[in-house]
Amino acid sequence: MRPRILLLSLLLTQPLQAVEYPDAEWARATPAEAGLDEAKLNEARDHALTGEGSGCIIKGGKLVMTWGDFKKRYDLKSTSKSFGAAALGLAIADGKMKLSDKAKQHHPTFGVPPDENAKTGWIDEITLWHLASQTAGFDKKGGYVPLLFKPGTEWSYSDSGPNWLAECVTLAYRRDLNEVMFERIFTPLGILKTDLVWRKHAYRPELLEGIKSREFGSGFSANMDAMARFGLMWLRGGEWNGKAILPRDYVDQVRTAQPGVPGLKVRNPEHYGHAAKHYGLLWWNNADEMIEGLPLDTYWTWGLFDSLIVVMPTLDMVVARAGQSWKRTEGEDHYEVLKPFLLPIVAAARNSKSAKVGVKSTVASSPLIAGIDWEPADKIIRLAKGSDNWPLAWADDDALYSAYGDGKGFEPFVEKKLSLGLVKITGAPPEITGTNLRSGTAEAIGDGKHGRKASGMLSVDGVLYMLVRNAANSQLGWSSDHGVTWTWADWKFAESFGCPGFVTFGKDYTGARDGFVYLYSHDSDSAYERADRFVMARVPKEKLRDRSAYAFLARLGKGGVPEWSADIRDRGALLKNPGACYRSSISYNPALKRYLWCQMGCGEDTRYRGGFTIYDAPEPWGPWTVAYQTDEWDVGPGETMHLPAKWMSADGLKVHLIFSGDDCFSVRQGTIRLQP
Repeated sequence: MRPRILLLSLLLTQPLQAVEYPDAEWARATPAEAGLDEAKLNEARDHALTGEGSGCIIKGGKLVMTWGDFKKRYDLKSTSKSFGAAALGLAIADGKMKLSDKAKQHHPTFGVPPDENAKTGWIDEITLWHLASQTAGFDKKGGYVPLLFKPGTEWSYSDSGPNWLAECVTLAYRRDLNEVMFERIFTPLGILKTDLVWRKHAYRPELLEGIKSREFGSGFSANMDAMARFGLMWLRGGEWNGKAILPRDYVDQVRTAQPGVPGLKVRNPEHYGHAAKHYGLLWWNNADEMIEGLPLDTYWTWGLFDSLIVVMPTLDMVVARAGQSWKRTEGEDHYEVLKPFLLPIVAAARNSKSAKVGVKSTVASSPLIAGIDWEPADKIIRLAKGSDNWPLAWADDDALYSAYGDGKGFEPFVEKKLSLGLVKITGAPPEITGTNLRSGTAEAIGDGKHGRKASGMLSVDGVLYMLVRNAANSQLGWSSDHGVTWTWADWKFAESFGCPGFVTFGKDYTGARDGFVYLYSHDSDSAYERADRFVMARVPKEKLRDRSAYAFLARLGKGGVPEWSADIRDRGALLKNPGACYRSSISYNPALKRYLWCQMGCGEDTRYRGGFTIYDAPEPWGPWTVAYQTDEWDVGPGETMHLPAKWMSADGLKVHLIFSGDDCFSVRQGTIRLQP
């Protein structure tokens, strides 16, 4: 199994440590005080110095490590684009523009010269969002360059597009943006004019309608102090010492891949790889996990000579570096050069015994369940070593059917690793037997996101149903012969529902609440990106295969009565938890008359270390309360977990948690404690 960092905190909110901001000088902490492995930080520093220069590492708002000259200014090249993103954010906050605005609304001569651009018919279509997302179509250089394609149809890295954006913002303020930025951002952050310099425009005339013109594509020089302060503002969601500098929702948009962009063709892929999948608004990111092991919420500026400001919300860290370029290998992906620097920093947090990341849910405690007591770790059953996932269906033949991912199933193992493999499970803990099922119509290969994987399973009226993720976005299949042969729906969930599951009940769906099947997912197109909320759908059980029969939870009306819509665009929140909604499973405990919802939570690599939350509710749509929560379990909880109804006691108090910790089919008994 490959390592994967799961996002576990409420992104861009305050971490567990007290929130720190520097005054004229930074407060300092040793690596040990910051909960970091010093040897790993040294490894990152030593790699950085292969390109000479300077750098620093900030943890919890404190300076943990520096190298080189902390006060030396460096030409940041394209790292300047992030400062342009901040200027754009100010203009949006001030009501001077919106991302959806056409650029010509703010700039009467936008797009020309050259005059040929006016003949394309595309200029009037270009929005500020196109300019910030690198989809406007301008050629690379920072001056007046040709349009290469219709806006929004391709991704192409450009300095000219951001420079046109700079002109739009300049005309919106009708002031030198250097003055605006020092008044509104740099001075409040404690950045001095000796720390940061914005040169005059190097590619276009110095004045624009009599106003001093600046560029976003390049142009900034700064020292490590300024870079780190600027990064910390972004880490804190656009805030500084309790004052909002940039809108938090704008920060959220900047740091993530943009809707509709990841599927676009990338121009010059030999230089920019799969950039459309991991570029936000003038910032790079790891939303597609192209750098495996780096937290998915990490985002960064990046300029020529590998100048970097790296923001790691999950780890509550900011890293800055500038100097000379690092050595590259011809033909490698453009992100590859960053790994020897960034991954040791992640390992520094993961390896430290004192490292702890994440925050607890703010949802109220359960009125019924006081907690769950788990059997000792040495009594955990671990089977099917090397495989994970394990959605479950209790079928009409009294067996549990499940699917594993990125492994070879139960012993005796299948001959090669599968992305999606099927198993039949009989018996009950501690006597469990797992048998690998072979199906040419279901099995898939491909590691991680590159292979289809099951996210939900259900048995209804003798038919097994399976929801499969990594299928752009997810797809439904069914089998009438207990998993041997599968038929696949000719439709998919193409909006949201990137990792859907079924609400499970008793054997072959006995004991179900009503005649509907309920589905849920975190509200993302991807199984690998956390979301701000969960969503729900339902469908009559006899119409599971009919996409037109599905309805989506829109809201809870008067008295908590759910209101449903046939239009997926009307979907509302089943549960909100900003930046923390991820893979989960819901099952019904009939004795307690409560739905139990297992959600993955804290942990940098939850296969080996981390936490989770179990919510409970009287109805599939809530209201949800916390029945059990831990930021750090005594063993790794894995990436998925389930509480099968088959292995619940008659009084509902004894349960068995199936989880993928240590990349196994892991089973641990728990005892539910009720409120007094």
